[in-house]
Amino acid sequence: MMGISLQETRLSEKLTVRETLVLFASFYRHPLPVETVLEQLQLTEKTNSWVGKLSGGQRQRLAVATALVGSPKILFLDEPTTGLDPQSRRQLWDIIRQFQKSGGTVLLTTHYMDEAERLCDRLAIVDHGQIIAEGTPADLIDRLGGHHMVEFEINHSAPLDRWRSLPGVEAVRHEDGLVALTVREPHLTIPALLDAVSQQRSELLHLSTRQASLEDVFVNLTGRHLREA
Repeated sequence: MMGISLQETRLSEKLTVRETLVLFASFYRHPLPVETVLEQLQLTEKTNSWVGKLSGGQRQRLAVATALVGSPKILFLDEPTTGLDPQSRRQLWDIIRQFQKSGGTVLLTTHYMDEAERLCDRLAIVDHGQIIAEGTPADLIDRLGGHHMVEFEINHSAPLDRWRSLPGVEAVRHEDGLVALTVREPHLTIPALLDAVSQQRSELLHLSTRQASLEDVFVNLTGRHLREA
């Protein structure tokens, strides 16, 4: 019923990819065909390659393949994309989505908020061993009090209270040298922001807008970035 892929899986480096999957398939009563799993994980070209010669992304796909070959209903993935390049991450995301579409359930732990936002139907944020928030990604983002982030920098510092009075602003914080505003109506906030900067005779050095993300939720809840935890 269950397939498990750890953050780091130690496989025999002197076995080939195919031999590794044949070995793991032998542990189950009704495994999937090895060739099918090789194709699903885009490892067909590496069938006869030694595990020790695989790249990091290929090793991680093979680790997931050993979890899938038993034809599980529930797949446990512990930080499956840690240390992978962007292309390898996207390939694993596609594999996880295919498993979900086929009716499987995934329990995923990850430090990447964009990964959780893209792959999870429901999630829990854990801080110091305690669940501090849970729900769908959209629900958690909505709890921020705004759906957009306006980030800017000016050549003169100003107290944060100066920006809290702008229309549509729900929250204000300093972030990476920028002032970050959580807003619901950026079309009202941005003109007012430009007027305020002009009135205090400051120069706008940077201005950007984006959708609020799960990382914003985490920072709002814990007061720090995940990478600093």
